Amino acid sequence: MDRYLLLISTVLALAGAVWGGLSVHRGLRTWWTLILIAAAFLVQILFLNLRGEMRGACPLRDIGEILVFLAWSLTFFYLVVGRSYRLSLVGLFTAPVVVVFQLLALYSGVMDVDPVRCIGVDPWREAHSAVSVLAYGAFALAAVTAVMFLVLDRQLKDHHLKSGLFRNLPPVRELLAAVLRLLWIGYLLLSAGIVAGWLMPHRGGWSHLLTAVAVWLVYGMLLLVKQWRGMTGRRLAVAAVGLFVLSLGVFALL
Repeated sequence: MDRYLLLISTVLALAGAVWGGLSVHRGLRTWWTLILIAAAFLVQILFLNLRGEMRGACPLRDIGEILVFLAWSLTFFYLVVGRSYRLSLVGLFTAPVVVVFQLLALYSGVMDVDPVRCIGVDPWREAHSAVSVLAYGAFALAAVTAVMFLVLDRQLKDHHLKSGLFRNLPPVRELLAAVLRLLWIGYLLLSAGIVAGWLMPHRGGWSHLLTAVAVWLVYGMLLLVKQWRGMTGRRLAVAAVGLFVLSLGVFALL
């Protein structure tokens, strides 16, 4: 049942991406991308709730569950933050990332078919895992928005000013403001996750927490440089994408 829910969510996200792409190609604005991604989000919640009941804990116990939780977090920030910043076209860039994460989760052997029920769940460990992955959702949407900026920047340089994508993209300044806000949101959430990580028992070692701290320090350095020395929009966008891709390596230690 859980895999069927995940498959339905993936199909909905894929439909949102395809519909959004066709609409942009025709130079049209549509609510269907938002509606389809919102539907995918609701099915993601059903999936995570079912896996949580099966686990008796937050469903972050294997790589497949982590990927789906990350896809859910990315979708959540798109629906909450993306709409607030009038970045409806972010859905066109967000949906394919969600599809890739969930297809990887559906791949044979990535997710436990018969998950073992957890005994003696530690609340600090659960908070650390959940809040940290939620932070990665903000970092992921920052990276997606940064890609939008790089696409728009390239179109401006190539003078492709009449394309449907160019006409529907938000202004450059708005994209950069959204990237920076999302980086701060992710950084603050990751800070809270690290605090919970220090308070949890460390019977399995400190490598996971130390890796999370290393990611926190790198993102902190990026924000500090942006705040005090300034940074061009292109460099900020490239850094947001590069750091997110590199920081995904932290999940290898889960």
